[in-house]
Amino acid sequence: ARGQNVSMYLEDIERIRQLKYRYFRGIDTADIELLRGVLAEDVHIDYHGGTYRWQVEGREAMLASIAAAFNEYAVACHTGHHPEIEVLTPTSATGIWYLTDVFINLREKLVTTGSALYRDEYVKQADGWRIKSSTYKRLYEIQEALESAPKLTAHYLANAAGREAIARATTR
Repeated sequence: ARGQNVSMYLEDIERIRQLKYRYFRGIDTADIELLRGVLAEDVHIDYHGGTYRWQVEGREAMLASIAAAFNEYAVACHTGHHPEIEVLTPTSATGIWYLTDVFINLREKLVTTGSALYRDEYVKQADGWRIKSSTYKRLYEIQEALESAPKLTAHYLANAAGREAIARATTR
């Protein structure tokens, strides 16, 4: 695939871009059902930050981790930029994404900001592309304590619809 005409794979590249964009949206909104359709059943996750290492094997374990971390005590914004996607075969691809993110832990009054380079592997299944492996190491991370809880004028994960969606997905 590397030596073949790139235009053959433009549709696949676009579908993978949309897949990763759905991943970021699913994380920040704790949309477990959306994420279930994004991740391969045997997904491998290894996220290495300055203050954490998050390693998970398997889709259901990852979904449980997301539901536990992204709740009414969390405010998050993850964005992925500058994708470098390479289709290797008709059913496999890799990608590098530049992450910038903010995570506010309301319970502990901590704000974590930073960036990282995601290195992903994708697999094309009968129903479309899925994330097979996703890893990153932080380029930088800043963690700051808040003196008091921020005044949030909107907070999706704390509203009733967000809590109900998380509850439905985790009791499945």
